[in-house]
Amino acid sequence: MADRLVGKKAPFFSMETALGNGQDFGHASLTDYEGKWLVLFFYPLDFTFICPTEITALSYAADQFKALDTEILGVSTDSKHSHRAWINTPVNDNGLGKLNFPLAADVTKSVARDYDVLIEEEGIALRGLFIIDPKGELKYQVVNHNDVGRSVEETLRVLQALQSGGLCPMNWKPGEKTLVAK
Repeated sequence: MADRLVGKKAPFFSMETALGNGQDFGHASLTDYEGKWLVLFFYPLDFTFICPTEITALSYAADQFKALDTEILGVSTDSKHSHRAWINTPVNDNGLGKLNFPLAADVTKSVARDYDVLIEEEGIALRGLFIIDPKGELKYQVVNHNDVGRSVEETLRVLQALQSGGLCPMNWKPGEKTLVAK
């Protein structure tokens, strides 16, 4: 059985990236995000069908995340070169177009393994999404089957709930009251 990650220090990572401009490469590590919230999400493979819907939706919402002092980092087991090629492929050809965040290359599969989303026999990641707070604590995780995309709206809602500092009931939305512990 997998170890619990929520409530613990987020596993360290250090990976090469393809920057969202489609031209440059970079590097990302957990320490780069100290003092900020991070939405770290894993997807199975570049040049697939569901993945571009999620990645572009997150990119379109990047300003909403930035307004919440939150960075976004996408990760797959593909190389930084594959990421860059996908970013440079037009959206109408199943590409991504320019992004507002980098895509990291977990070619060793160690990061997907550390976050317990690696499908070992296939060498790819499940759709895992993690929210890490400014102190590096993993506050939220959701992992689902690769046939089902995730929700940007729900990710924003959960992020805002975590940032509220209160006890948030089911279906809580920003601006609503939180619960009082008795």
